[in-house]
Amino acid sequence: MSLSAKTFIRRFEEYCPQWLAEEGDPVGLHIGTLDKDIQRVMMTLDVRPEVVEEAIEKKVDLIIAKHPPIFRPIKRLTEDDLQTKMYIDLLRHNISVYAAHTNMDIIEDGLNDWFCEMLDVQVTGYLKKTHEVLYKKLVVYTPIEASQQMRQALGDAGAGTQGNYHHTSYSMIGTGRFTPTADANPTIGAANQPEQVQEARIEVIFPETIQSKVLAAMYNTHPYEEPAYDILSLGNPPKTYGIGRVGKLKTPMTIEAFTEKVKAAFGLAGLRLIEATQTKKIIETVAICGGSGGNFYPDALRAGADVYITGDVYYHTAHDMQTNGLTVIDPGHNIEKVCIPKFVEKMEMWKAEQQWEIDIIPSETDTNPFQLR
Repeated sequence: MSLSAKTFIRRFEEYCPQWLAEEGDPVGLHIGTLDKDIQRVMMTLDVRPEVVEEAIEKKVDLIIAKHPPIFRPIKRLTEDDLQTKMYIDLLRHNISVYAAHTNMDIIEDGLNDWFCEMLDVQVTGYLKKTHEVLYKKLVVYTPIEASQQMRQALGDAGAGTQGNYHHTSYSMIGTGRFTPTADANPTIGAANQPEQVQEARIEVIFPETIQSKVLAAMYNTHPYEEPAYDILSLGNPPKTYGIGRVGKLKTPMTIEAFTEKVKAAFGLAGLRLIEATQTKKIIETVAICGGSGGNFYPDALRAGADVYITGDVYYHTAHDMQTNGLTVIDPGHNIEKVCIPKFVEKMEMWKAEQQWEIDIIPSETDTNPFQLR
Protein backbone atom coordinates (compact mmCIF):
# COMPACT_ATOMS: atom_id res chain seq x y z
CA MET A 1 0.00 0.00 0.00
CA SER A 2 1.38 3.41 -0.96
CA LEU A 3 2.28 5.98 1.68
CA SER A 4 1.81 9.71 1.19
CA ALA A 5 4.56 12.11 2.18
CA LYS A 6 1.94 14.10 4.13
CA THR A 7 1.13 11.06 6.27
CA PHE A 8 4.80 10.43 6.99
CA ILE A 9 5.49 14.06 7.91
CA ARG A 10 2.35 14.19 10.05
CA ARG A 11 3.79 11.36 12.17
CA PHE A 12 7.22 13.01 12.20
CA GLU A 13 5.72 16.27 13.47
CA GLU A 14 3.84 14.49 16.24
CA TYR A 15 7.29 13.72 17.60
CA CYS A 16 9.13 16.82 16.42
CA PRO A 17 6.57 19.64 15.98
CA GLN A 18 7.45 22.76 14.00
CA TRP A 19 6.09 25.08 16.70
CA LEU A 20 8.97 24.07 18.98
CA ALA A 21 11.54 25.65 16.65
CA GLU A 22 13.04 28.97 17.67
CA GLU A 23 11.53 32.09 16.11
CA GLY A 24 12.76 32.67 12.57
CA ASP A 25 14.16 29.16 12.17
CA PRO A 26 13.26 27.98 8.63
CA VAL A 27 11.98 24.51 9.49
CA GLY A 28 9.53 22.46 7.44
CA LEU A 29 9.31 21.73 3.72
CA HIS A 30 12.06 23.44 1.74
CA ILE A 31 12.00 21.79 -1.67
CA GLY A 32 9.39 19.88 -3.65
CA THR A 33 6.00 18.78 -2.42
CA LEU A 34 4.41 16.56 0.21
CA ASP A 35 1.45 15.92 -2.08
CA LYS A 36 2.87 12.67 -3.43
CA ASP A 37 3.44 9.04 -2.51
CA ILE A 38 6.84 7.97 -1.24
CA GLN A 39 8.72 4.69 -1.19
CA ARG A 40 12.16 5.68 0.13
CA VAL A 41 13.10 8.20 2.85
CA MET A 42 16.67 9.27 3.66
CA MET A 43 17.82 10.86 6.93
CA THR A 44 20.78 13.24 6.80
CA LEU A 45 22.48 15.95 8.84
CA ASP A 46 23.21 18.25 5.89
CA VAL A 47 21.96 18.66 2.34
CA ARG A 48 25.09 19.08 0.24
CA PRO A 49 25.72 18.36 -3.47
CA GLU A 50 27.26 15.00 -2.53
CA VAL A 51 24.22 14.11 -0.43
CA VAL A 52 21.92 14.98 -3.33
CA GLU A 53 23.98 12.71 -5.63
CA GLU A 54 23.59 9.93 -3.07
CA ALA A 55 19.82 10.50 -2.89
CA ILE A 56 19.49 10.40 -6.68
CA GLU A 57 21.55 7.21 -6.90
CA LYS A 58 19.45 5.54 -4.19
CA LYS A 59 16.16 6.70 -5.73
CA VAL A 60 15.07 8.62 -2.63
CA ASP A 61 11.68 10.36 -2.64
CA LEU A 62 12.00 12.38 0.58
CA ILE A 63 15.00 13.71 2.51
CA ILE A 64 14.69 14.59 6.19
CA ALA A 65 17.54 16.92 7.20
CA LYS A 66 18.69 18.43 10.49
CA HIS A 67 20.11 21.54 8.84
CA PRO A 68 17.82 23.57 6.56
CA PRO A 69 19.22 23.52 3.00
CA ILE A 70 17.95 27.06 2.34
CA PHE A 71 18.98 28.99 5.43
CA ARG A 72 19.41 32.29 3.58
CA PRO A 73 17.53 33.57 0.51
CA ILE A 74 18.75 32.33 -2.87
CA LYS A 75 19.51 35.23 -5.20
CA ARG A 76 20.09 33.16 -8.35
CA LEU A 77 19.18 29.60 -9.32
CA THR A 78 21.68 28.41 -11.93
CA GLU A 79 23.34 25.14 -12.85
CA ASP A 80 26.74 26.84 -13.09
CA ASP A 81 26.90 27.10 -9.28
CA LEU A 82 27.16 23.67 -7.61
CA GLN A 83 25.38 24.98 -4.53
CA THR A 84 22.29 26.03 -6.45
CA LYS A 85 22.57 23.22 -9.01
CA MET A 86 21.74 20.76 -6.23
CA TYR A 87 18.35 22.46 -5.78
CA ILE A 88 17.66 22.04 -9.50
CA ASP A 89 18.74 18.38 -9.31
CA LEU A 90 16.38 17.77 -6.39
CA LEU A 91 13.44 19.24 -8.30
CA ARG A 92 14.42 17.45 -11.49
CA HIS A 93 14.36 14.08 -9.69
CA ASN A 94 11.22 14.88 -7.67
CA ILE A 95 13.05 14.63 -4.33
CA SER A 96 11.40 16.62 -1.55
CA VAL A 97 13.43 18.04 1.33
CA TYR A 98 12.07 18.65 4.82
CA ALA A 99 14.12 20.19 7.64
CA ALA A 100 13.83 19.96 11.43
CA HIS A 101 16.41 22.21 13.06
CA THR A 102 16.13 23.78 16.52
CA ASN A 103 12.91 21.86 17.18
CA MET A 104 15.06 18.72 17.02
CA ASP A 105 17.31 20.26 19.69
CA ILE A 106 14.43 21.23 21.96
CA ILE A 107 12.17 18.15 21.87
CA GLU A 108 12.29 15.72 24.75
CA ASP A 109 14.25 12.61 23.79
CA GLY A 110 15.93 14.73 21.13
CA LEU A 111 19.45 15.59 20.09
CA ASN A 112 20.70 17.12 23.34
CA ASP A 113 19.24 14.27 25.38
CA TRP A 114 21.06 11.79 23.14
CA PHE A 115 24.32 13.65 23.72
CA CYS A 116 23.78 13.33 27.46
CA GLU A 117 23.12 9.59 27.14
CA MET A 118 26.37 9.16 25.22
CA LEU A 119 28.32 11.02 27.93
CA ASP A 120 26.61 9.40 30.95
CA VAL A 121 25.14 12.74 32.00
CA GLN A 122 21.94 12.48 34.06
CA VAL A 123 19.72 15.36 32.86
CA THR A 124 18.38 17.69 35.55
CA GLY A 125 17.02 20.47 33.32
CA TYR A 126 17.46 22.51 30.16
CA LEU A 127 19.91 25.30 29.45
CA LYS A 128 17.39 28.00 28.52
CA LYS A 129 13.58 27.97 28.47
CA THR A 130 12.13 28.49 24.99
CA HIS A 131 8.45 27.56 25.19
CA GLU A 132 5.62 27.38 27.68
CA VAL A 133 2.46 25.44 26.79
CA LEU A 134 -0.84 25.64 28.70
CA TYR A 135 -3.13 22.67 29.21
CA LYS A 136 -6.85 22.44 28.45
CA LYS A 137 -9.55 19.86 29.12
CA LEU A 138 -12.04 18.42 26.67
CA VAL A 139 -15.34 17.19 28.09
CA VAL A 140 -17.42 15.26 25.55
CA TYR A 141 -20.65 13.29 25.85
CA THR A 142 -21.17 10.15 23.80
CA PRO A 143 -23.42 7.09 23.85
CA ILE A 144 -22.02 4.44 26.19
CA GLU A 145 -21.49 1.95 23.37
CA ALA A 146 -19.29 4.50 21.53
CA SER A 147 -17.29 5.61 24.58
CA GLN A 148 -14.37 3.17 24.27
CA GLN A 149 -13.82 4.09 20.63
CA MET A 150 -13.91 7.79 21.58
CA ARG A 151 -11.39 7.37 24.40
CA GLN A 152 -9.06 5.50 22.06
CA ALA A 153 -9.33 8.10 19.30
CA LEU A 154 -8.67 11.00 21.68
CA GLY A 155 -5.67 9.20 23.16
CA ASP A 156 -4.30 8.43 19.70
CA ALA A 157 -4.57 12.15 18.91
CA GLY A 158 -2.35 12.97 21.89
CA ALA A 159 -4.96 13.85 24.51
CA GLY A 160 -4.61 12.29 27.93
CA THR A 161 -0.81 12.33 28.08
CA GLN A 162 0.35 13.02 31.63
CA GLY A 163 4.01 12.52 32.52
CA ASN A 164 4.92 8.89 31.82
CA TYR A 165 1.28 7.93 31.10
CA HIS A 166 -0.79 8.20 27.95
CA HIS A 167 -4.43 7.57 26.98
CA THR A 168 -5.53 8.76 30.44
CA SER A 169 -9.18 9.81 30.82
CA TYR A 170 -12.08 10.00 33.24
CA SER A 171 -15.67 8.87 32.59
CA MET A 172 -19.06 9.25 34.25
CA ILE A 173 -22.41 7.79 33.20
CA GLY A 174 -25.48 10.00 32.99
CA THR A 175 -28.57 10.76 30.94
CA GLY A 176 -28.47 12.88 27.82
CA ARG A 177 -31.68 14.52 26.58
CA PHE A 178 -32.47 16.13 23.23
CA THR A 179 -35.24 16.73 20.71
CA PRO A 180 -34.28 16.60 17.00
CA THR A 181 -35.80 19.29 14.76
CA ALA A 182 -37.39 18.56 11.41
CA ASP A 183 -34.09 19.46 9.69
CA ALA A 184 -31.99 17.15 11.87
CA ASN A 185 -30.50 13.82 10.82
CA PRO A 186 -30.31 12.14 14.25
CA THR A 187 -28.32 8.98 14.93
CA ILE A 188 -30.81 8.18 17.69
CA GLY A 189 -34.48 9.22 17.86
CA ALA A 190 -36.91 10.88 15.48
CA ALA A 191 -37.78 14.45 14.48
CA ASN A 192 -39.74 16.45 17.05
CA GLN A 193 -39.73 13.51 19.49
CA PRO A 194 -38.01 14.05 22.88
CA GLU A 195 -35.26 11.47 23.43
CA GLN A 196 -33.06 10.44 26.31
CA VAL A 197 -29.97 8.23 26.16
CA GLN A 198 -27.52 6.79 28.65
CA GLU A 199 -24.30 8.60 27.83
CA ALA A 200 -20.68 8.64 29.01
CA ARG A 201 -19.09 11.93 29.97
CA ILE A 202 -15.43 11.63 28.92
CA GLU A 203 -12.77 14.04 30.19
CA VAL A 204 -9.22 14.31 28.82
CA ILE A 205 -6.51 16.94 29.17
CA PHE A 206 -4.23 18.05 26.35
CA PRO A 207 -1.65 20.76 25.53
CA GLU A 208 -3.24 23.71 23.76
CA THR A 209 -0.96 23.19 20.76
CA ILE A 210 -2.90 20.09 19.65
CA GLN A 211 -6.45 21.37 20.22
CA SER A 212 -7.40 21.29 16.53
CA LYS A 213 -6.10 17.73 16.21
CA VAL A 214 -7.99 16.56 19.30
CA LEU A 215 -11.23 18.17 18.11
CA ALA A 216 -10.79 16.62 14.66
CA ALA A 217 -10.42 13.19 16.27
CA MET A 218 -13.55 13.81 18.36
CA TYR A 219 -15.66 14.89 15.36
CA ASN A 220 -14.40 12.01 13.19
CA THR A 221 -15.27 9.46 15.89
CA HIS A 222 -18.48 10.82 17.40
CA PRO A 223 -21.67 9.13 16.13
CA TYR A 224 -23.85 12.20 16.69
CA GLU A 225 -24.62 14.82 14.07
CA GLU A 226 -24.05 17.57 16.69
CA PRO A 227 -21.64 16.41 19.43
CA ALA A 228 -21.99 18.12 22.81
CA TYR A 229 -18.63 19.11 24.27
CA ASP A 230 -16.80 21.74 26.33
CA ILE A 231 -13.22 23.07 26.17
CA LEU A 232 -12.02 24.23 29.59
CA SER A 233 -8.88 26.18 30.49
CA LEU A 234 -6.98 24.63 33.38
CA GLY A 235 -4.93 26.03 36.21
CA ASN A 236 -2.34 23.26 35.89
CA PRO A 237 1.29 24.36 35.64
CA PRO A 238 2.23 24.87 31.99
CA LYS A 239 4.50 22.43 30.19
CA THR A 240 7.89 24.06 29.58
CA TYR A 241 10.51 23.30 26.95
CA GLY A 242 14.08 24.48 26.59
CA ILE A 243 17.15 24.31 24.42
CA GLY A 244 20.31 22.58 25.62
CA ARG A 245 20.58 20.39 28.69
CA VAL A 246 22.19 20.54 32.14
CA GLY A 247 22.98 17.47 34.18
CA LYS A 248 25.27 15.56 36.49
CA LEU A 249 27.95 13.08 35.52
CA LYS A 250 27.24 9.63 36.90
CA THR A 251 30.91 9.50 37.84
CA PRO A 252 32.66 12.86 38.49
CA MET A 253 36.07 13.08 36.81
CA THR A 254 38.89 15.44 35.93
CA ILE A 255 38.62 17.71 32.89
CA GLU A 256 41.39 15.68 31.25
CA ALA A 257 39.45 12.43 31.68
CA PHE A 258 36.17 14.03 30.61
CA THR A 259 37.77 15.48 27.48
CA GLU A 260 38.91 12.00 26.52
CA LYS A 261 35.41 10.71 27.21
CA VAL A 262 33.92 13.30 24.83
CA LYS A 263 36.42 12.37 22.12
CA ALA A 264 35.64 8.67 22.49
CA ALA A 265 31.85 9.15 22.57
CA PHE A 266 31.78 11.18 19.36
CA GLY A 267 34.67 9.42 17.57
CA LEU A 268 36.84 12.54 17.46
CA ALA A 269 40.55 12.67 16.71
CA GLY A 270 40.69 16.00 18.53
CA LEU A 271 38.68 18.90 19.86
CA ARG A 272 39.12 22.45 21.13
CA LEU A 273 39.39 23.05 24.87
CA ILE A 274 38.83 26.50 26.34
CA GLU A 275 40.14 26.16 29.85
CA ALA A 276 39.27 28.78 32.42
CA THR A 277 42.03 29.98 34.72
CA GLN A 278 40.26 28.52 37.75
CA THR A 279 39.09 25.25 36.21
CA LYS A 280 37.67 22.93 38.84
CA LYS A 281 39.78 19.87 39.41
CA ILE A 282 36.75 17.58 39.35
CA ILE A 283 33.96 17.93 36.76
CA GLU A 284 30.44 17.04 37.91
CA THR A 285 27.87 19.47 36.47
CA VAL A 286 27.78 19.53 32.66
CA ALA A 287 25.88 21.84 30.28
CA ILE A 288 25.56 20.93 26.61
CA CYS A 289 24.06 22.48 23.50
CA GLY A 290 24.56 20.89 20.11
CA GLY A 291 25.44 22.99 17.10
CA SER A 292 26.63 26.55 17.57
CA GLY A 293 25.65 27.43 21.13
CA GLY A 294 28.25 29.99 22.12
CA ASN A 295 25.56 32.59 22.85
CA PHE A 296 24.15 30.40 25.61
CA TYR A 297 27.32 30.34 27.72
CA PRO A 298 25.87 32.83 30.28
CA ASP A 299 23.07 30.31 30.82
CA ALA A 300 25.66 27.60 31.44
CA LEU A 301 27.26 29.85 34.04
CA ARG A 302 23.92 30.49 35.74
CA ALA A 303 23.31 26.74 35.80
CA GLY A 304 26.54 26.26 37.74
CA ALA A 305 28.15 24.16 35.01
CA ASP A 306 31.71 23.00 35.60
CA VAL A 307 32.09 22.55 31.84
CA TYR A 308 30.03 23.59 28.83
CA ILE A 309 30.01 21.55 25.59
CA THR A 310 29.06 23.31 22.35
CA GLY A 311 30.41 23.86 18.84
CA ASP A 312 31.68 26.69 16.66
CA VAL A 313 32.90 28.90 19.53
CA TYR A 314 34.16 32.26 18.24
CA TYR A 315 37.62 33.49 19.22
CA HIS A 316 36.43 36.53 21.18
CA THR A 317 33.58 34.60 22.78
CA ALA A 318 36.17 32.09 23.98
CA HIS A 319 38.00 34.95 25.70
CA ASP A 320 34.78 36.00 27.43
CA MET A 321 34.17 32.43 28.55
CA GLN A 322 37.64 32.23 30.07
CA THR A 323 37.29 35.60 31.79
CA ASN A 324 34.01 34.50 33.36
CA GLY A 325 35.55 31.28 34.66
CA LEU A 326 33.81 28.81 32.34
CA THR A 327 35.65 25.85 30.87
CA VAL A 328 34.30 24.90 27.44
CA ILE A 329 34.74 21.88 25.18
CA ASP A 330 34.18 22.54 21.48
CA PRO A 331 33.80 19.17 19.72
CA GLY A 332 32.59 20.78 16.50
CA HIS A 333 29.21 21.02 14.80
CA ASN A 334 29.33 17.66 13.08
CA ILE A 335 28.63 15.65 16.25
CA GLU A 336 24.98 16.37 15.46
CA LYS A 337 25.21 13.52 12.93
CA VAL A 338 24.05 11.27 15.78
CA CYS A 339 20.56 12.37 14.69
CA ILE A 340 20.89 10.14 11.62
CA PRO A 341 20.89 6.70 13.28
CA LYS A 342 18.59 7.87 16.07
CA PHE A 343 15.88 9.09 13.72
CA VAL A 344 16.25 6.12 11.40
CA GLU A 345 15.56 3.96 14.46
CA LYS A 346 12.45 5.96 15.33
CA MET A 347 11.20 5.97 11.75
CA GLU A 348 11.60 2.19 11.61
CA MET A 349 9.49 1.99 14.77
CA TRP A 350 6.76 4.18 13.21
CA LYS A 351 6.96 2.06 10.06
CA ALA A 352 6.34 -1.13 12.07
CA GLU A 353 3.50 0.45 14.07
CA GLN A 354 1.72 1.78 10.99
CA GLN A 355 2.69 -1.12 8.70
CA TRP A 356 4.15 1.26 6.14
CA GLU A 357 5.72 -0.28 3.05
CA ILE A 358 8.67 2.08 2.69
CA ASP A 359 12.46 1.97 2.92
CA ILE A 360 14.20 4.21 5.46
CA ILE A 361 17.91 4.72 4.93
CA PRO A 362 20.67 6.76 6.58
CA SER A 363 22.82 9.03 4.46
CA GLU A 364 26.32 7.59 4.23
CA THR A 365 27.92 10.81 2.97
CA ASP A 366 30.40 12.46 5.36
CA THR A 367 29.51 16.16 5.35
CA ASN A 368 32.09 17.28 7.92
CA PRO A 369 34.17 19.99 6.16
CA PHE A 370 36.96 19.86 8.77
CA GLN A 371 39.86 17.43 9.06
CA LEU A 372 42.52 17.15 11.75
CA ARG A 373 46.07 16.59 10.44
